[in-house]
Amino acid sequence: MMISTLFLSSIQTTEQLLTRVGDQPDLTFNFDFLFKILLAIGAGLLIGVEREFKGKDAGLKTNMLVSVGSCVFVFLSLQFQGGESFDPTRVLSQVVTGIGFLGAGVILKKGANVQGLTTAATVWCSAAAGCIAAFYLVMDLLLFTGTVVFVNMIFGYIGTKISGDDTSASLHNSENDN
Repeated sequence: MMISTLFLSSIQTTEQLLTRVGDQPDLTFNFDFLFKILLAIGAGLLIGVEREFKGKDAGLKTNMLVSVGSCVFVFLSLQFQGGESFDPTRVLSQVVTGIGFLGAGVILKKGANVQGLTTAATVWCSAAAGCIAAFYLVMDLLLFTGTVVFVNMIFGYIGTKISGDDTSASLHNSENDN
């Protein structure tokens, strides 16, 4: 009997919390939301430019949209802060899972070669950048975005040099995902 009472109480609390959301239109302009979205766009742009420059499938628009979408999901979850059932890690974990499926769609196996691993990881990093933007961690976002771009540019170049395929860099980039 006590378990059913607790269960019913939690359902009523959840209903009360959810019925207040969206009950009345909120027509106020939220500068925090705008700034967080702009941060996410900037991070996705910087990450996506490198992918676009290399001619990868998940380029500028994909990385920007993944970053912005992740930012919005986390921003919306933060609107429930202070509620009984507030747990920002739940939304963060769902962003990670969802982007994992999106990234899996970029990975292809052709014979013995696997393509798209770096692009998939980069899309995952764009989602992380959006989450960082939603938490307003501006310096962390700058450091993270710079690190992702640095790793993709420098280590892609080093990977090409190590493989010894300097003359056919475009062929190498199409076979391996630097």
